Amino acid sequence: MSEAGWIAFVVSRFPELWQRIGEHVMLTAASTMMAIAIGIPIGVIASRSRRLRGPLLGAIGVLQTIPSLAMLALLLALLDRIGAVPAVIALTLYALLPIARNTLAGLEGVSSEVLEASRGIGMTDRQRLSMVELPLAFPVIVAGIRTAAVLGVGVATLSAFIGAGGLGQFINRGLALSNMRLVLLGAVPAALLALLVDFSIAAAQWGIRPTRHSERRPALARLKPLALALPLVLMGGGLLAWTTHAGGYGAAGDGSANRETIRIASKNFTEQILLGEIMAQLIEEHTDLAVERRFNLGGTMICHGALARGEIDLYAEYTGTGLMAVLHREAIADPGEVWRIVTDAYRQQFDAAWLAPFGFNNTYAITVRRAEAARRGWETVSDLSADAGRLRAGFTAEFAERPDGYAGLTAAYGYRFGKNVDLDPALMYEAVAREEVDVISAFATDGRIAAHDLKPLVDDRRFFPPYEAAPVVRGTVLRAHPEIRAALAPLAGRLDNATMQSLNYQVDHGKRRPLEVARDFLTAQELLGRN
Repeated sequence: MSEAGWIAFVVSRFPELWQRIGEHVMLTAASTMMAIAIGIPIGVIASRSRRLRGPLLGAIGVLQTIPSLAMLALLLALLDRIGAVPAVIALTLYALLPIARNTLAGLEGVSSEVLEASRGIGMTDRQRLSMVELPLAFPVIVAGIRTAAVLGVGVATLSAFIGAGGLGQFINRGLALSNMRLVLLGAVPAALLALLVDFSIAAAQWGIRPTRHSERRPALARLKPLALALPLVLMGGGLLAWTTHAGGYGAAGDGSANRETIRIASKNFTEQILLGEIMAQLIEEHTDLAVERRFNLGGTMICHGALARGEIDLYAEYTGTGLMAVLHREAIADPGEVWRIVTDAYRQQFDAAWLAPFGFNNTYAITVRRAEAARRGWETVSDLSADAGRLRAGFTAEFAERPDGYAGLTAAYGYRFGKNVDLDPALMYEAVAREEVDVISAFATDGRIAAHDLKPLVDDRRFFPPYEAAPVVRGTVLRAHPEIRAALAPLAGRLDNATMQSLNYQVDHGKRRPLEVARDFLTAQELLGRN
């Protein structure tokens, strides 16, 4: 992309970029301040008690070894909620070690002569700590705070995985949509923000330091208060950006702050983001409700859990996924029976309603390179049995663990692949096209199947249940706003497999924004502009 193209792209995304920067600053600031409040006392206790030093530092050291995504997933399960709270707790836990260790190192670095002198003039332990040791250890403690804050900026990009916002939103979307521009839109500001955070803390340290004889110049004297306030200015700017709601991904920023809001979510792949955007635009067009887009939230259980807890109001789900991944039922081939089971069970167990299906069946499809299939004579999934032990499979993380995924496939077809790797949905198609893997768990309506000249194999044993896509809405929301059902009713049967594959192709291969693709589809269907 040309320089002018990059500038136009950033300008078009600036309102949301401003909001995401604010979210990122607030996540980092809140977690760093909490870590300071906890970490410095831990360092002080460790310096005073050798008996407690090992257990305390060992405990926070263990926290540091837990992978970031695992920590977020664990807190999500423990707190049973998505959003900023589990993200801030995770970031705080990661920031504790450098602050506590540096506090201990700084206190231990105070010379014994200074300590003896403070005792000699009659200082109490508390006075010695507050007036001698901590001031002398201050540079080392600040170094730990700087490390913790920069670490927090980096780890905070993963917080988008659980709906906490931040610049990771762009990175996640870019990966989901195979769009490097979006990845860079999140990664570059995050890197610059890390540098700015580090600089602001260093400047504040200089501002609070007593003025040396060589620095006693009027210009430097005037700069010190500004330097000291720089972290506060950064947090104030973040707070301003955070509270300036940009309307979410694809929103127009229509001044809808005073209207009641419906929260629409999506999973982390192209089709889900498109369906979420289509539903959002229809609701905005045909009701008085505002829409908050919480797209690319994560996998099935994150979205379903958020719906069940009332943290989101609506998302698109698939009947087979609801049957097996959520309800843990056995696979059923009859679409009508699957529909009856999921609609009844969701209403009774979760007070959630399935609205009329969109019209397509996005089943899993065991997929290979078309040229390889022609050479080896592969037409059905059973045909892979003779070569399975030598094939490399690349599956999504969900498919690798779900009952309607690899485990069930193995039981149904009686073979296992020689090697299996977990891949992001966006990377899976690239990997098989580049011959890095041989078999993938594609989605039948994915436009990248045609783009990469891939061949879905026939599920000759009918292992996969039907995956008819439909909106799923919280019952309380639908009862309060029946106009949602009316607004989405025109989508019933409107999207067949070919249409959905075409829309996905425009985003994945044509690199168009889901907002634009959704709007063009709805306009062509005469579903927009009729108010």
